[in-house]
Amino acid sequence: MSESSQVTVLIPTPLRRYTDGAAQVAATGSTVSAALDDLESRHPGLKERICEDDGQIRRFVNVFVNGENVRERDGADTAVKSGDEIGIIPAMAGGRWSQRPPVFFPRI
Repeated sequence: MSESSQVTVLIPTPLRRYTDGAAQVAATGSTVSAALDDLESRHPGLKERICEDDGQIRRFVNVFVNGENVRERDGADTAVKSGDEIGIIPAMAGGRWSQRPPVFFPRI
């Protein structure tokens, strides 16, 4: 793979403040990690929200290349090629279980 492979990175809403609001940005690199390094050079602060200090993807962040979870491949070292799409999906958590019965709304 060439270092100049151009990929599209899908940016989730919570991280768009680092990309000036852009939902998609272009990046270059031969691996997910290299593409994230390229993004970091133009959008400082973004990579540290996705990766640990050692470069591995944070536990509660999922990264996909063309819809395939990189954890099932080579993690941050997963190869990419021109035209690939990298999707970043932060894990969703929160809420609280309630012991109250569910509220049902009548059909109209």
